[in-house]
Formats: sequence, structure tokens, C-alpha cells
Amino acid sequence: MAVLLLTGFEPFGGADHNPSADAVNAVAGDYDGPHELIAETLPVAFASSARRLRALIARHSPDAVIATGLAGGSRQIAMERIGVNLMDARIPDNDGAQPLDAPCEPDGPAARFATLPVKRLVQILSSHGLPAQLSLSAGSYVCNHVLYTALGAVSAKTVAGFVHLPWSTSAAPADAPHLPDEDLARAVRVVVDHALDAEVEVPGGSIW
Repeated sequence: MAVLLLTGFEPFGGADHNPSADAVNAVAGDYDGPHELIAETLPVAFASSARRLRALIARHSPDAVIATGLAGGSRQIAMERIGVNLMDARIPDNDGAQPLDAPCEPDGPAARFATLPVKRLVQILSSHGLPAQLSLSAGSYVCNHVLYTALGAVSAKTVAGFVHLPWSTSAAPADAPHLPDEDLARAVRVVVDHALDAEVEVPGGSIW
């Protein structure tokens, strides 16, 4: 039985809900798949999210780490391809920290690449009628920090990556793009179900 670590984030920026945690909890609540699924909510804070994630990875030795977060202006589910060694916060995190052009890890590489089959997952999500895209930037806030941290903390045999979700219908501010809550949960479940697929990756890079 494979072990999958699935994370979402707590609310931030004055919001009452974070759709990533809501989707993760919905998936975990009725998960009936073949794996052991461990679902956790991370703080929206640079230092404490990294500490918590490293502790979870050390404790559970997962075969896959699937982190999810909110991309509030997006209309699509985004499979992130790259975590960069950069913290540049437009707003303070939930612990009050607001790093400016600081490295996630001072001695770390400039970037780390997701090891989830991200292009394949975009295809599968699209085949389920879910709006999905490949993304080359997870930003420079806590989502990117968690992706970069996860990729540095896992073993060579563990796959890891990040899924950015739009607002959910139930939590979206007025006029913000959103998807139905059940579609966000369905998207996360699809990623969980196919994170360990053995198929060879498919073409899908940008030509511009």
C-alpha cells in the first residue's frame, strides 16, 4: 500500500475559507482508494509551513506528496512544474513575516522541478471535463515555498508536486472567478488517483 501525503492551506488574507483545505478534506472524508491517504492543513506562513511539511515527510515517508493551494485570480486548475528558490511576499504571511527577495533555502538550487507526472495529469483532468493547465510559475508566496521545500525534503523515490486551485463557488469573493466546490474536490481526487501512474510523460511544453 502506497502512502500519499495530501495538503491544503488554512485561510489567509482575511478570507474565512481556503478552498484547498476544503477540497483536501472533502477527498479525505470519503476516500476509498487503494492507498493510505494522509490529509493535513498547512499554515500560510513561510517558516512554519516548511517545518510542518518536513516533519510530516519525515514521519510518514510518503510515496507521493501532493500539495494544494489557492490561486485566487485563476479560472483553471494549474499543475505546477517548477518551484523556485525565492520568497517575495506581496502581503505578510499569517505569522506576520513578509520576506523580500529572500531564498527559500540559502544553499539550495535556483529551482526544483515537480516529479508528479504534471503533463499527464493535465490531460487526465481535461478528459474529466475539468479546466486544467500546466503552469511554469507557482508565484513567490507560501505555495511556491511549500513546493520548493517538498521537492527538497522527499527521498529520490518519492514523487512530489503542487496543484493550484481557483476559488470555490462557496468561498469566492464577489466577482472572483470560481469553480463549483465539488469540481475542486473531484480535481484533487483525480490527482490522488493518478499521482503514481507509471505511464511515460506526454508532450506538453510551451512553444513560446
